[in-house]
Order: sequence, then structure tokens, then C-alpha cells
Amino acid sequence: MVRPREFDEEKALDAAMQIFWEKGFEATSLSDLTSRMGIQRPSIYSAFGDKKELFEAALRKYTRSHSAYVRASLQNNSSVQEGFRAFFENLVAKEYDKSPNRGCFCINTMVELSPHDEKFEVLTREHQMYLSVIFQEAIERGVQSGELKSDLNIKGLAQTLVVSLIGLTVIMKSRPERSFVDNSVEVILTLLK
Repeated sequence: MVRPREFDEEKALDAAMQIFWEKGFEATSLSDLTSRMGIQRPSIYSAFGDKKELFEAALRKYTRSHSAYVRASLQNNSSVQEGFRAFFENLVAKEYDKSPNRGCFCINTMVELSPHDEKFEVLTREHQMYLSVIFQEAIERGVQSGELKSDLNIKGLAQTLVVSLIGLTVIMKSRPERSFVDNSVEVILTLLK
């Protein structure tokens, strides 16, 4: 008979996600994980597999949550342009208001692991494509409502906004002057006019 788990897997996975997000895959040790998750190595292996499998589970949890957040951010505004403005401005504000600056867990993974690991290349690319679909749906709403021009290259614009999002997130890790980023956001938003 299998013993029931003596810990909450979701809480443990949240804790693992946070430490991986803070330190990255390579810099996070098993000791860091056991300490933060509040469980021992055998329990980690039993519930999640090895460190890489645990990281993958944490990344998948993050991308699901992040996608839901992005979709809700864009849908909670009657104006598509204002929805994108609020989304990008909130992104910048959060990065400059918090310390330490962790950036986006998925983008951090894209930079750290994707060049060397095909699985993470695919997982991070899938998230980029999913965000592109979310952006595309929002732009299509704007075109249908007459808020945005009908001759927009909707798919290309959505992909450009994803590239802009990734670029902003990466550059903010180096803490450029806030005006540098704010001016860039203003120019990015002109693409929706």
C-alpha cells in the first residue's frame, strides 16, 4: 500500500518555483530546494523526479499562471489600446518597484537553459507562441470593435509585441534609467495606433 504524501505538493512546487526563479536552475542546489520546500530529498524524488523534472514542473506551473495573468490583464479593459498600455506599464512598474529584480521565470529559463537544452527551448518557445495568440486575440477584438485599423498585420503585430515584451524584461534586469524603458514602452504602444 502506498503511503499518502505528508506534504502539500502544490505548496512544495510553489516553493521550488520561487527558489528556481530567484537563483536559476544551475545555482539552485538540492539543499536550497529541501530547505525552501520543507521536505527531504527522497520526497522530492518521489513526488517530482530529479532536479530537472522538478524545474520543468515549476516552469509549467509558472507559464500557466503567467498566461492566465496576461489574458486577464488584457481583458479587464474595455479599450484594447488601454489594456496593452496598462499591461506594459504594470510590467515596468513591478520590475522597478521590487527588489531583487527576478524578471520573468520563463524568460530567465530561455536565456539560461534554452541554448543548451532542447526541452527548455521547446517549452519557452511554446510560451512565447501562446502569448502571441493571447495578444492576437486582443488585437482582433480591437479591429472588430473599430478601435484599431482594419489593415493591421494582426499576427505580425502580436509577435512583435511578444518580442518587445521579452526584450523589455531582459533589459530591465540591468536596471537602465527608468526613462529609457518608459520611452521604449511609448514607442511600442504606437504600433497599436
